Amino acid sequence: MTSRERVKMALNHRQPDRVPIDLGATAVTGMHVSAVYHVRQALGLDAPGTPVKVIEPYQMLGEIAPDLRTLLGIDTVGVMGRTNMFGFANAGWKEWQLYDTPLLVPAGFNTVPNADGSLFLYPEGDTSVPPSGVMPAGGFFFDSLTRQPPIDDDHLNVEDNLEEFGAISDADLAHFRREVDAAYHGTEQAVVATFGGTAFGDIALVPAAWLKHPKGIRAVEEWYVSSLIRTDYVLEVFDRQCEIGIANLEKIHQVVGDRVAAVFVSGTDFGTQRGPFIAPETYRTLYQPFNRRVNDWIHQHTTWKTFLHTCGSVVALMDDFIAAGFDNLNPVQCSAEGMEPEGLKARFGDRVTFWGGGVNTQLTLPFGTPDEVRAEVRERLRIFAPGGGFVFNPIHNVQAGTPVENILAMFEVLKEAAG
Repeated sequence: MTSRERVKMALNHRQPDRVPIDLGATAVTGMHVSAVYHVRQALGLDAPGTPVKVIEPYQMLGEIAPDLRTLLGIDTVGVMGRTNMFGFANAGWKEWQLYDTPLLVPAGFNTVPNADGSLFLYPEGDTSVPPSGVMPAGGFFFDSLTRQPPIDDDHLNVEDNLEEFGAISDADLAHFRREVDAAYHGTEQAVVATFGGTAFGDIALVPAAWLKHPKGIRAVEEWYVSSLIRTDYVLEVFDRQCEIGIANLEKIHQVVGDRVAAVFVSGTDFGTQRGPFIAPETYRTLYQPFNRRVNDWIHQHTTWKTFLHTCGSVVALMDDFIAAGFDNLNPVQCSAEGMEPEGLKARFGDRVTFWGGGVNTQLTLPFGTPDEVRAEVRERLRIFAPGGGFVFNPIHNVQAGTPVENILAMFEVLKEAAG
């Protein structure tokens, strides 16, 4: 089987020749750049000191280049937007150092150090405007900075929270056409695309780190409060965003066709470690109608499978996610309350594909032994693999400081399972 065939079969809940593997196809299924560097060194892919590209500076994710995808048996290849979370393009690479890791960062990756050892990063790389991100001293990735303008409830303007949503540009359409074409014809891997614009209330996006002067409701706490006290405003934002998003998907589909296996629809988190942080009734009234409209359009007009990323314990919302039309659930945080693998597979395994859940990236992968990693990966394969409906990925991104021997142990088991 080719990788593309393998992923397609798994997404259609049929048993492939082996479990398909994703690493790096999305911004929530990758590896921190320092982990990528150390894996490449351990595998002898690079000479010491060879830098690795940072493809997503917000989380400092490293490029999973074609040679590494091939060596690790990765079955997916990602297509993402023309610009990153800070609004500058992944182009014009320059050298940068993060502790022991030599990097290549985009030209717009312009940092300014502070007296406390932290680093500011700027929207569109423009250091003449207030910074939108900060890497704390000793940190490994950036946090968004709150740039909340004063809120005047009598003059709130929905347009302010729609500034980043608009008709897709010709440049972005050309980018997606070119990138999907290269991924589809240049590899045999399944194309996983992130087109953007269809995640409603994704809290990572609310501060809009890519905008120089964001307007509207942009503070994390204020946004969550607004979903309760300014519900009509939030619903209007979502409604308008939904219209724009579907119109853009129609244009995108015209240029990329059905060469995409799965599309990242939403990264809105609904779970904590102990349960969902909203009631199912709130999801059904505030989020589900818009998720369903997007997913229905995709299913009616394309062959793409729809991808939902939501961390934490979301078992109480699973039936609602499925009713909203999501085909894939990520990251499948099995350590959260009620998210035991056996129960998830038994209750939902015939209706949703588990894209993740392969190993615990909070405990086992960073802090366990290689044998403990091997045991957990084997157990997850035993539970999730039968009958398809499973794409292996660690639970969210592999973090900085994860022992390289543990990462390699994970892939040893996957190779072993493939025969």
